[in-house]
Amino acid sequence: MYLTHISAKTKGKLIFTDRENAAGNFASDTAFQNQMLTIALNGAEDQKVVIDGIEHNFPAFHIIPLVAGQAFTFQKPELITAWQYTRDFYCLVDSYFEISCLGLLFFGFSGNLIIKLDEQYQQKMQGLLQLFIEEFDTVDTIQTDMLQMLLKRLIILTTRLAKEQYLSGKGHEEEKFDIIRQYNLLVDQNFRTQHQVSFYAEQLFKSPKTLNRIFKGFNYSSPSLMIQDRIMMEAKRLFCYTTFSVKEIAFQLGFGDAAHFSRFFKNATGINPSEYRKQI
Repeated sequence: MYLTHISAKTKGKLIFTDRENAAGNFASDTAFQNQMLTIALNGAEDQKVVIDGIEHNFPAFHIIPLVAGQAFTFQKPELITAWQYTRDFYCLVDSYFEISCLGLLFFGFSGNLIIKLDEQYQQKMQGLLQLFIEEFDTVDTIQTDMLQMLLKRLIILTTRLAKEQYLSGKGHEEEKFDIIRQYNLLVDQNFRTQHQVSFYAEQLFKSPKTLNRIFKGFNYSSPSLMIQDRIMMEAKRLFCYTTFSVKEIAFQLGFGDAAHFSRFFKNATGINPSEYRKQI
């Protein structure tokens, strides 16, 4: 089963693949592939997964989140259920850090998390899988909202398991990771007016160098790139859901003039704001 959905407003994409024989389905959409986050569930047999050229054991009834841009292949793709989505599909909807596209599942630790499902969670995932299939068959004006809600539920369930299995009893690691949580919360509260890492470092009583080291240790993007990503997420949301002009959006996001914002936007996306709005 191979199902796709594209949001009419944001053009964000969701792909649902359930036990397909064709391994190529996980990488067939090259226009979106480098932007997609993946949550893959292995079926009833152990297998191998190769991620960026490195082979890992992928036991039965386990989940693995895969970051956008990672190259991966499954030994037995016919046993895999996978949810793949662009940030424009989910991340513009919910910016709460712990379950966001920059949260624990995808950037919480160095390397990929391989998360075990106990019998209770196997049943929960099976029920959720069926809800996804039913919702893909229901074409109406709120289909996107329903799919986003189901995806959020999947991410919450998986995040809870990841916290239990990877953070429980690891006070030192959790303390460091909490700095990243606090940083992202501060960015979320101040990104419209504060674009420099030094501001956030001062709020956390850390130096920018220390923050960079902590983020690198957890395999995160740099603190400065996180500020840029948050600004871009809000810019796209405003373009999708409002009629504000480029100048008005630039002002709301803390840019002194529209030209500066347009250069920033084009550097991040490859197109200028006017071209982006035409594509929505």
